[in-house]
Amino acid sequence: MKREMDWKDLRYFLAVARLGRLSPAARRLQVEHSTVSRRIEGMERSMGTRLFERHRDGLVLTEAGHALLPMAEKVEATIAVLSEELSDRDVLVDGEVRVGTPEGLAVCFLTPKLKPLLDEYPRLTVELLALPRLANLASREADLAITLEPPRRGPYIVYRWTDYTYFLYGAKDYLEKRDPIKTRADLAKHPFIAYIDDYLLIPELRFLEKLCDEPNLRFSSTSMLSHKEAVLAGVGLAVLVSYIGASDARLVKVLPDEAYFQHTFWLAAHADRLRLKRVRVVWDYLVALIGDHRRLFLDGE
Repeated sequence: MKREMDWKDLRYFLAVARLGRLSPAARRLQVEHSTVSRRIEGMERSMGTRLFERHRDGLVLTEAGHALLPMAEKVEATIAVLSEELSDRDVLVDGEVRVGTPEGLAVCFLTPKLKPLLDEYPRLTVELLALPRLANLASREADLAITLEPPRRGPYIVYRWTDYTYFLYGAKDYLEKRDPIKTRADLAKHPFIAYIDDYLLIPELRFLEKLCDEPNLRFSSTSMLSHKEAVLAGVGLAVLVSYIGASDARLVKVLPDEAYFQHTFWLAAHADRLRLKRVRVVWDYLVALIGDHRRLFLDGE
């Protein structure tokens, strides 16, 4: 006789479906690797079908697994909302909210601005994922994400958080020792700092090819904070977002009327997560926060 499936079974299924491997799923669920394997095997026996195909690169959903996934996510969302309401969390705003953002935004802007939110809601915990890549909402890696590209498909709520500008910067000490940079042609005489091409978040971040025909790239990193430090050390010039460049008086904009690039940050969340009061509170705070600092993101002032 088949046993009835319970919510704990679905939690294991969802973790493996989203992460594609047993070990990461076990770490997220804070259990042993063998426990996850045993739970999945038990589900497959009780349902009389395989939910995952085992491959060298991980576990891939079968047709039955794909059919179960949206139903399991609905159960997950319903239980989260019920748990919040039945425990008075809808009033108290209690629990963790994980926000995924690019590293520079997390360190230079968000971290110093979160204290008023935490003071207002003493039982709220914000987990800030400062990543050198885009947070994965589909795998529930984060509840909210500030991202360079909005989700194109799926049950997501997306808000145009702010436009922001990149400028070309040099260190004051560096620029004072060299001939003035008056035109783009003068940039060919200078070394540059940039992202590692293989690890670009989006292709549009290839700035140097838009500034010089043959830029002299001397240092590259996945971190814009590293770019800033290299500029300050006198390694060369770098394109930095305005809220990072404006944070240090030792940095100077170079050719600000023409060496700049504008992009957009998007705030996104899975619709099911936004039903939770604690997630909505953080969402609303981030929307209000950027309204007070939009100029910093556009011109660095």
